[in-house]
Amino acid sequence: MTGVDGESLRDIDLVRIEMGVIWRLDARGRLPGPEDVVIGVASDGMTAAVSSGVADALAGRLLDIVGQSVPSPSGTPPDVLEDCRKLLGGDGVAISGGPSYLVSPPVRSGGAVAEVLRSDEPAHARLVHPLRPGNWEPEEWEELIGGGEGAPWAMIVEEGQVAAICHTPRRTPLGAEAGTWTAPAYRGQGYAAATTAVWAGLLPGIHLFYSTSADNHSSQRVAGRLGLRPLGWFWKLTI
Repeated sequence: MTGVDGESLRDIDLVRIEMGVIWRLDARGRLPGPEDVVIGVASDGMTAAVSSGVADALAGRLLDIVGQSVPSPSGTPPDVLEDCRKLLGGDGVAISGGPSYLVSPPVRSGGAVAEVLRSDEPAHARLVHPLRPGNWEPEEWEELIGGGEGAPWAMIVEEGQVAAICHTPRRTPLGAEAGTWTAPAYRGQGYAAATTAVWAGLLPGIHLFYSTSADNHSSQRVAGRLGLRPLGWFWKLTI
């Protein structure tokens, strides 16, 4: 595909960009978080990142075998996954994964729902400021509503509470990741799709991504409802 600035990008290039967005790789391309290895699989290639806590020699071996491997069909664990698990220690290594999607604006949610509030409207920020959901820390909410970490966002408010939100938990100069949450009482009503569709229009000029876990079927249905294009799959290995 053609990138946002006109460059020609393969799916594996986009997967690499998303990996950098989600995991905020350090200057050496290493993972700063708890995962020891993350493998990104697209139809046209594979890529990987290794934790900064993994010795350089072992990190080099892991990256080499991933780089020489053949991609597996979407959702199917690649053969190299077991090789990496053994190199990291075997049975004590947990494996998890999930699909990734490309968000290409304009996005339509496929149905009419309640009004979606946007972070680029000052009146909307004032409206939602006192409505912090219990799963958000006060400092995080202040930052979000103030236009800092987590912005931009789109929300639906029902009966004096935030019913659904799509925000920006991860962002780099190249891309941003959608983060969605819907209050239990409002799930299954299309609110996640509606807020994500509006959120997609708030970040022009960069690549937008939506990813989830293999067992989060409701999140995958949101991607389907929005018509998002399957991009690849991320596999995580954690000791």
